Amino acid sequence: MDPFDLNLRHLRALAAIVARGSMSAAAEVVSLSQPALTQGLAKLEREIGAALFDRRADGMTPTEAGLALAARADTAFARLGGAIPGGGRGFARPERLMTATQLRAFLALADAGSFVGAGAATGLSQPAIHRAVRDLEQVCGMVLVERRGRGIVLSDAGRRLTRGVRLAAAEIAAGIVEAAPDLGGGRIAIGAMPLSRALLLPRAIARIAQETPAARFDISEGSWRELVEPLRDGAIDMMIGALREAAPDLHQAPLLDDRLVIVGRAGHPLAGAAMPSREALAAYPWVVARVGAPLRSLWQRLFADGRGTSEPHAPIECGSVMVIRGILRDGDFLTMLSPDQVALEIDSGMLATVGPELASSGRVIGVTTRAGWSPTRVQARFLEVLAGCADAIMNQDFE
Repeated sequence: MDPFDLNLRHLRALAAIVARGSMSAAAEVVSLSQPALTQGLAKLEREIGAALFDRRADGMTPTEAGLALAARADTAFARLGGAIPGGGRGFARPERLMTATQLRAFLALADAGSFVGAGAATGLSQPAIHRAVRDLEQVCGMVLVERRGRGIVLSDAGRRLTRGVRLAAAEIAAGIVEAAPDLGGGRIAIGAMPLSRALLLPRAIARIAQETPAARFDISEGSWRELVEPLRDGAIDMMIGALREAAPDLHQAPLLDDRLVIVGRAGHPLAGAAMPSREALAAYPWVVARVGAPLRSLWQRLFADGRGTSEPHAPIECGSVMVIRGILRDGDFLTMLSPDQVALEIDSGMLATVGPELASSGRVIGVTTRAGWSPTRVQARFLEVLAGCADAIMNQDFE
């Protein structure tokens, strides 16, 4: 179910019904007649497939599903309200006047970058998209979309609202799952950084897929730089990989320490258990991570011996392990990687390690989420399983 299939006014009424305990009192809060609110709540329960309130002679008592969805809806409206400040030329509480049609059309336009693309994505006509976005601008009292030639770009306010809409949609989607688990196990959207892909993440996903066959996984691969904005936007729920310096809007939880090895092709002149000198290592070309990546800093530290040894020639900057493996196989290049990332290639005799694990190369692998993010049950269980898998890897318990 798409979060914006639900009526936003009916969702906003949930918290009022919970707080007031009656339909008549809640109807006044949300500016609906009692019959309209009664019909709206009944429709919402049919769409969700769960009873949200117990009707009693002395009022309305929320069910567990009702409390869950009301809490998520409250957070969703807070996300919308935080994205667009009230006052000015708009309304004092614009999030109370936004409709699902407006938000769906605006988000489609932001994603597609054109009214033609937004219409194709939503099935709405271009005039309908124009009208919905124009109405949303009037509610917010701000220009959200600016024309540039034949195309459009989002204004600063439009970009802020886009993030707010995505986060609101994620909260409503989580509320639907928590209110009606029979609809499915829920979605886990994961940003997979390189160090998580070889062993840790596949093992955790396989475990959850066995436990909860209805769970859906949406995995996006990329670097920290590529994934952090989708995380902030709510497009993904978590990033798994090497932790970075903490940011106030992000929460990081360590899972395990990763040690690096130097890797080259099988038969490389430096392959073997003994650690070559820095001068010997510097005699060969290297494949390195991009500037700013933790792996690049660790590589630079390897040659910072205080004796004037210059960094080796590093003509290739690359973050793709698949590409790096091919480069190593066909030349005398060296690189630094986690042993897990090339375990199969080493076992098959394609690649070889150069010296032992690097004692000074520890990186902390962990989970990064949005600060204040509240996981669904299946997301929380996934994080538990992920931590267990990390412990097993640290203890070399692979059963």
